[in-house]
Amino acid sequence: MDLAQLLPLIGIPLVVAGFALRFNALLVVLVAGAVTGLCAGIAPLALLELFGEKFMASRSLAVVVLLLPVMALVERHGLREHAQAWVGRLRGASTGRLLMLYYLLRQGTAALGLTSLGGPAQTVRPLLAPMAEGLAVHRHGPLPPALRERILAHAAACDNVALFFGEDIFIAFGAVLLIHGFMLQSGIPVAEPLVIGLWAIPTALCAAIVHLARLSRLDAQIAAAMPAEPSTWEAA
Repeated sequence: MDLAQLLPLIGIPLVVAGFALRFNALLVVLVAGAVTGLCAGIAPLALLELFGEKFMASRSLAVVVLLLPVMALVERHGLREHAQAWVGRLRGASTGRLLMLYYLLRQGTAALGLTSLGGPAQTVRPLLAPMAEGLAVHRHGPLPPALRERILAHAAACDNVALFFGEDIFIAFGAVLLIHGFMLQSGIPVAEPLVIGLWAIPTALCAAIVHLARLSRLDAQIAAAMPAEPSTWEAA
């Protein structure tokens, strides 16, 4: 294998290096794709046309671009504050219980193919994270920055883990169809998409048990991490 065949693979170390250096993910992918295309001998105009075709084929990207300013507008008009105030009036609610409920709802809806009902931009950032933080503030007072970031991380993890393991159960999910097509083309005895989806259920259940067990201890961990003196809260 000569150098000309290996040269297009330069995009892989570019992606790894860009993510390791914490550069903008979209910029890293675009640069790596452009370098890979040029090394493969694609003309610049043809490469630009290819980028445009792939972008138009993935119209969900445009939906995300439109979604972000909408969420920023509703946040500016007090969505986060209203969410925190509303959840603070719920009796018996806590940060851990809220996140456990969201996890179950998110994984259940993802298993039914309703993956757009939640998400980091439209649900976690404007609603779930402020509500989880508001419940902790309501119980313990102002939070230290490190503890606040930990609660926000748990809120984001709930959405990501539940979606990742829930969507594999849906028989029309892309990964399920990819497995089915690969088995078909490779001459492997083909399993129907329904069977592949059913085999994903044990993994989803194990993920739910592990994650819900972690969330069940979250309230105690928040209480243990709070400073002992109120004066420390104010200083933080």
